[in-house]
Amino acid sequence: MSSPEPTHALPGIPSLGYGAANVGNLFRELSDDDAWAVLDAAWESGIRYYDTAPHYGLGLSERRLGAFLQTKPRDEFVLSTKAGRLLRPNPEHAGGLDTANDFHVPDDLRREWDFSADGIRTSLDESRERLGIERIDLLYLHDPERHDLDLALAEALPAMEQLRADGEVTAIGIGSMVSDALAAAVRSADLDLVMVAGRYTLLEQPAAAEVLPACREHGTGIVAASVFNSGLLAASEPRRDGRYEYGQLPDELWDRLVRIAAVCADHDVPLPAAAIQFPLQAAEVRSVVVGGSRPAQLRQNAEYAALGIPAALWENLAAEGLIPAA
Repeated sequence: MSSPEPTHALPGIPSLGYGAANVGNLFRELSDDDAWAVLDAAWESGIRYYDTAPHYGLGLSERRLGAFLQTKPRDEFVLSTKAGRLLRPNPEHAGGLDTANDFHVPDDLRREWDFSADGIRTSLDESRERLGIERIDLLYLHDPERHDLDLALAEALPAMEQLRADGEVTAIGIGSMVSDALAAAVRSADLDLVMVAGRYTLLEQPAAAEVLPACREHGTGIVAASVFNSGLLAASEPRRDGRYEYGQLPDELWDRLVRIAAVCADHDVPLPAAAIQFPLQAAEVRSVVVGGSRPAQLRQNAEYAALGIPAALWENLAAEGLIPAA
């Protein structure tokens, strides 16, 4: 199904993006050279949308991504980062790592929530400094429900609307794993895009109930992230012991995953390719953002994104009740 023309800003966002949490040492440490090789593989594979956040590695992701993108023509890529958490010195730092947040970086900084207008503007300015890039195309409010969703709707999002009106950013949105928060933000603010993390995937689509209809009504685009469901969909033969978010995979989801994998196999379509391309079947979805900590992963994901998938695959999945009917 073809996507309608976006009614908001940033209509040219590429359909495949790189989520740069891994170059912030998510789950494991990467050297600067390793991180550069990952970003170089993304670029050479044709990826031209890059998403980061202060949260990712306490600023390390922004610094590494910015250093890389400074070597590229600015008009050839789209860049997004996030606001809501300011990075400040951690007085309790005693040589430890930020592994409580899954980042293998020194915990010499700490995250401080700030949804005020000054806090949002400060976050943008400090991200620019870490990135070394003045022009931020897209600014998301990051995980607002983890702090105070009501305050986000009342203060942070209006502040971001003002930044857009002032020409400080091209487009604004929120990023969240919580469908209720996403839908509430779409209905209360004039957002260009929302980043839906793990809630509109080949395996599960809770965002289809509220978020997609709200976006359709308000002309808001969607960027789908975490489309591999913590890696469950990253290989054509799923593993029963795979991680699901923060715990074990429930039996009902495992059964669903086995059925989805079987349909993909019947059509000779790699499961990860279907996982990347599924969200884009919805008219509201503008882009899919994938991560990766190895160059080969980025090259493979770009190939999966470009792979021809027969319409019969989606039709069969829908007929079995595994994805929403078109």
